Amino acid sequence: MVAISNPTVGRRRLGAELRRLRQECGLKSIEVAERLMVSQPKISHLENGRRAIHPRDVLDLCAMYGVTDRQVINSLMQMARESGGQGWWNRYGDLPDSVHIALESDAASIHTYEPLMIPGLLQTPAYAQAVIGETIPPLTVEQEGVRLKVRLRRQHRIYDPGRPLCLWVVLDESALRRVVGGPDVMREQLEHLNTLGGEPHITVQVLPHTAGAHPGLSGQFSLLRSAEGPGAGVAGVVHLERFTSDVHLEKPSDVQRYRQIYDHLQARALDPDGSHRFITEAIKSYIDADRP
Repeated sequence: MVAISNPTVGRRRLGAELRRLRQECGLKSIEVAERLMVSQPKISHLENGRRAIHPRDVLDLCAMYGVTDRQVINSLMQMARESGGQGWWNRYGDLPDSVHIALESDAASIHTYEPLMIPGLLQTPAYAQAVIGETIPPLTVEQEGVRLKVRLRRQHRIYDPGRPLCLWVVLDESALRRVVGGPDVMREQLEHLNTLGGEPHITVQVLPHTAGAHPGLSGQFSLLRSAEGPGAGVAGVVHLERFTSDVHLEKPSDVQRYRQIYDHLQARALDPDGSHRFITEAIKSYIDADRP
């Protein structure tokens, strides 16, 4: 097991490991809760990484699950101690996408499909501000400012020289045509997109309308893979951005299914060079829109 510096990810990994140990000894979560004289939701929250786990709880659970290997116990307790901290995003209060930000910060690679807008990691400040400003329900000026700061802070991850994020993006043509913030904002955004697409660790592909129907019509999704921890580089996590709350799928069969869908979308999309030319043509259309 590996020590985790990201507290939210650490809680999720520790919780997953404790769930595996519980299942291996044939206990149900309600049985564990009854033996520890706690509520069943507490066990679920611990296993889902929704709350920090005290090292004392780890010892009690290991004893119940019959774990006797001292190295395993010490590793789990170390993970519990590290998972009690906070990530940089916690200073901004209770963010609705805090779990996703934690996973994104920890990821070594992300494959994302966006049908309607430019992904947050690649947005310019003006484009991001326009998107956030149209949030439903409406946000206060202060809330909008916090969301913008967080979104721009997230982008530090793709510029980290010591741990560059490998990012693959498939964009539906609709994301290029939807006018967010006006022609000037769109022109600047698409120029920025082409610049980032030229980076060695970032790949941008456009899925034109002429591609017809495809599996991505069901909506946005991202595949995140971590460089460390159980299952690293093997399965990963699927992120689905939804209106009321985000969804994260971790079952290997679900992740594999989305991996196949993403492969299909990449195959249908223009290659990076063709995508660059396509975006360049879209930029021209916004320049023409500004002319009297």
